[in-house]
Amino acid sequence: MKDQTTSRRDRLRAQASSEIKAIALKLMAEGGPDAISLRAIAREMGMTAGAIYSYFATRDDLVTTLISDVYTSLVETAEAARDAVPADDPGGRILAWAQAVREWALANPEGFRLIYGDPVSGYQAPAEGPAHEAEQRACTGLTGLVAAAWPQAEPLHRDLRRYSWDDFDSGLVANVKVKFPDLPPAAVALSLRVWGRMHGLMALEIYGHLRGLTHESAAIYRDEMIDLIRSLGLPAPA
Repeated sequence: MKDQTTSRRDRLRAQASSEIKAIALKLMAEGGPDAISLRAIAREMGMTAGAIYSYFATRDDLVTTLISDVYTSLVETAEAARDAVPADDPGGRILAWAQAVREWALANPEGFRLIYGDPVSGYQAPAEGPAHEAEQRACTGLTGLVAAAWPQAEPLHRDLRRYSWDDFDSGLVANVKVKFPDLPPAAVALSLRVWGRMHGLMALEIYGHLRGLTHESAAIYRDEMIDLIRSLGLPAPA
C-alpha cells in the first residue's frame, strides 16, 4: 500500500511539474522571457506561492529545467534525423539535421526563443548540470557534421587558416579537442559559420519576419541549406 501511495504521489508531482513548465512557456510566449514568474504560475494553477516553491525553489531553477528540457528535445530530434542518413553521406546528414531543427522550432517556437532568443533578465545559468550538458551535446553534434565534411571543405576555406585556438572559448576548445582531436581551429570557425547559416533564416521565420514576404519558407530554407552543403565541397542531396 505504501508503494502505491508513493507511486501516486510521484505521478501527481510529475504532472504538476509538467503543468508548471507548460504554463511558464505560455507566459513567455505572451509576455517575453521576463514574464516567467513562479507567483504568476501559481495564480494560474490555483496554487499558493508557497506550494509552488516546493517544486522549484527559485525562478532560475525553473528556467534551468526548461532550458534543459528544450535543448534535450531539440538535440534528440536533430540526432535522430541525422542518424537516419548513412554516415557516408555528410551532405545528406547536414540537410537532415537542419530541416529537423527547423521543423522542431516551428512546432516549439517558445522553446526556440528560450534558448536562442532574448535572455531572461537576471538569470544566472549554472556552469554544469543537465542544461549545460544538453547545450554541449548540440554543439558537439553540429561540429561533428562539419568534421565529416572537413576533408572536402578545407581546400575551399583556406582563408580560415588565420584562426588559432586562442580565438575561441576555452570550454569549446576543450570539448573539440576531446571529441575531434584532428580538427584544426579553422574547422571550428567553419562550424560557427554553418550554425549561423542554419539558424539565420530559421530565426527570421520564428520571429515572424518572413510572414507576408513569402509562402515558400520551407523551400527557401532548403535551398539555403543546399547552397551551404555545396559551399563545403559536398554533392547536394537529391
